[in-house]
Amino acid sequence: MKKGFFFLNVSDRVVVTTLVTVFAIALMAVFLTSCSREDCPELPESRLDIGINGDSIGDLATINFVCRGDFGMRPFTRSLEADGKSMTDLWVLDYIGTTLAQQIHQVSTDTNFGTPTLNLAVGNHHIYFVASRGIGAILDTDANTLTFATVRDTFWKDVAISVTASSNGSRTVTLDRCVTKLTIAFTDAIPEGASTINMTPSTWYYGINYTTGDPTAAIASQAITINIPASYIGQSDIEASIFGFSSAAEWTTDIGIVSKKSDNSVIGSASLTDVPLKRNRVTSFTGPLFSANGTTSVSLSTDWLDPHTGTW
Repeated sequence: MKKGFFFLNVSDRVVVTTLVTVFAIALMAVFLTSCSREDCPELPESRLDIGINGDSIGDLATINFVCRGDFGMRPFTRSLEADGKSMTDLWVLDYIGTTLAQQIHQVSTDTNFGTPTLNLAVGNHHIYFVASRGIGAILDTDANTLTFATVRDTFWKDVAISVTASSNGSRTVTLDRCVTKLTIAFTDAIPEGASTINMTPSTWYYGINYTTGDPTAAIASQAITINIPASYIGQSDIEASIFGFSSAAEWTTDIGIVSKKSDNSVIGSASLTDVPLKRNRVTSFTGPLFSANGTTSVSLSTDWLDPHTGTW
């Protein structure tokens, strides 16, 4: 006998063949008698996946979302920019009814930043997008909020989508700005020793409800500190800006402005009353901070949003 092989004689092979045949017939008989054609389970034509709470959700559609907005998108890059500054984070939250089905958080270093791909169950979805360059973000999916320690330019969109098994492909999502911007221009020169500009709104919003777009996390009388670069000393017409979340309806707040030295002593101050603010609009004030003379004026950005046109 050769090493590594074994042989059956004729009688042995007959026995083995007979046993295999008998076993196959018996197995077939059990299967046929246990259920009818209507009762027996069949392999699905398409795969089943486990969904919310372990429930079977059936077919999935794979959709690639390309995020755009007022910030646009640079050609041949994944950078989302507004006013020359790139967004740093993108959140995508997929809801079926009131249940969070899945979520994605992308950062600007991700190779697919701004083009998230979701596998969506067949059915009706609301997908919420938030793109921001804010600092210190905290996502709370129980309260449906996203808040920031420092608010910066931020964009938001609620996308309602009905998914079918054939919904695979790419879709473009246009995000809208959901913050307001307050800009203060100082007409007098910044004196030697000035270290910070502190703006203190009577009310300011640091978060957004990502399911409604409404501003949240209102904080009263909290100073927002801006450091003054050494190169700005002696210059006039210097601007300082802060961002805050806002509603689409105009609202007002009071603003206190104080400049301090590094030892925390005050070297200039001003007060603004009933400052009008609105989502996707710049509110600009101009006036002196370090001298007693002069007046303070308020102006609004005159750039209109894109018009709606139609025919009849």
